[in-house]
Amino acid sequence: MGVLGTIIGLIVVGLIAGAIARLVIPGRQHMSILMTIILGIVGSFVGGLLGFLIFRHDLADGFFQPSGLIGSIIGAIIVVFIYTRVAGRGNRR
Repeated sequence: MGVLGTIIGLIVVGLIAGAIARLVIPGRQHMSILMTIILGIVGSFVGGLLGFLIFRHDLADGFFQPSGLIGSIIGAIIVVFIYTRVAGRGNRR
């Protein structure tokens, strides 16, 4: 797939996972599309790590799998939830 294809795929999956996570988390999140993509990418890594720790799945089956997308969304939900709680504290006085 190449390096450029992997980077583009990571950005697209990050955008999808981050957008779905923002829709699932209640309340209003004040963040840009770039921040949504970054949180989605971080969530993808969190979801992948959790999936590996729980299921001990081998990565030899390929980079893009439906279970990986679901794990990315779950990881992004966790990351957006933590981000909204931490970032929300700075605005309160």
